[in-house]
Amino acid sequence: MFSCHHVFLLLFLYRYVRLAVNLVAFCLHRPIPLPETPRLTSQNVTVVIPSLQGDGGELWETIRSILVTEPYEIILVTVEAQEQRARKMVKESNFSKVRICSVSQPNKRRQMVRAIPEVRTEITIFADDDVTWPSTLLPWMLAPLEDERYGGVGTNQRLRRAEQPNLQQRIWGYLGALYLERRNFDCASCMVMDGGLPCLSGRTVAYRTSILRDEAFTHQFTHEEWLGQYQLNADDDNFITRWLVSHGKQISYQHHKQAEVLTTLEDNPKFLKQCLRWSRSNWRSNITSMFYDGHIWIHQPWSTYAVYLTTVSHWAILWDALLIYLYFDMAQSWQRESQDKGLAVLVSWMFLSKFLKLLGHYIRYPVDFLLLPVSIFFGYFHGLIKGYAMLSLNVTAWGSREGADDDDAYRMIRVGQKHQAHDYCTTVYYAQ
Repeated sequence: MFSCHHVFLLLFLYRYVRLAVNLVAFCLHRPIPLPETPRLTSQNVTVVIPSLQGDGGELWETIRSILVTEPYEIILVTVEAQEQRARKMVKESNFSKVRICSVSQPNKRRQMVRAIPEVRTEITIFADDDVTWPSTLLPWMLAPLEDERYGGVGTNQRLRRAEQPNLQQRIWGYLGALYLERRNFDCASCMVMDGGLPCLSGRTVAYRTSILRDEAFTHQFTHEEWLGQYQLNADDDNFITRWLVSHGKQISYQHHKQAEVLTTLEDNPKFLKQCLRWSRSNWRSNITSMFYDGHIWIHQPWSTYAVYLTTVSHWAILWDALLIYLYFDMAQSWQRESQDKGLAVLVSWMFLSKFLKLLGHYIRYPVDFLLLPVSIFFGYFHGLIKGYAMLSLNVTAWGSREGADDDDAYRMIRVGQKHQAHDYCTTVYYAQ
């Protein structure tokens, strides 16, 4: 028969062993070093950028920063309605080595599939249209791929902080920066423990082109089903990560300053919609990984415990409340002084646990310590977002980006439901 002592201890260990171990693992993480005589160079890389708008300041900066790394070429894949805008931007910017493809309707998976046959290099890198690359990125991403056992490589990400933000932008930007910091921590830690990670983020990720061109991959990528009822056309990076794991390919995560990609997140209330979309994606992908594919239980046991299971088991406000309740029930026979000391230790540890993995951010931006209460409150509030996401997994809307939901109904359709065919064979344009 379990007593309150046993239940408290089990819950405490279940929640905090992963933090303690991951803290040590994060400190031990080292990226795969650059080879002395690399076989792969930037000329073995094609960068594919799926884009909705086809132009704009962020996309211009993305292309500019990528061209500095001297890839073989860039393939910009937009929608037909924006193709002329994309052509105009590329021509006026005098970008070289940029090709333009288009699809009839906005859908990232279809945009990726449209570009893959056009790739002429051994390595394909997918990049979002709002990232900034360091000039030193490619050697670090290519280093793991010197080993044929590796099929995909991700890298650490930081938020591009707004210049002279107002208070609202500062708060939302702070929460976005912590989201990326937390993700970097989890990826680096799990990579040390068992070579796993939550997901190779599509913001910037490298794959072997041969994997992407495999007919079985292409079919599954464009015909993924959710719960056997829906054809899913969202969550592309989650699918590819699962595919690599289930097909015996190793994945790598290069956490290094010279491989650090800058990105943007919403710095307004639309950030909540981003969180909702990410949470839905996590639910769908992690449930699939744990209970349908099942490969992670064998190949990535630590990552399964430390990351995947948290989707169903981690609810911050419930855990904190339950631990404090069990503590009082367990300590009711203690002397008052001992109760107070024990409670102080418990609450102090719970407080520390909420920012230890984020310490790197606070070292870089000490002033953000003033916003720590905001982070703690948002951690509790996020449970509501997560709960709502769990109840609406058939929704794939972005809700935070103009034009992103024009074809939302197509991202998840009933299996067998007829839909308008898409023509992917469109004009290819070279900028001179």
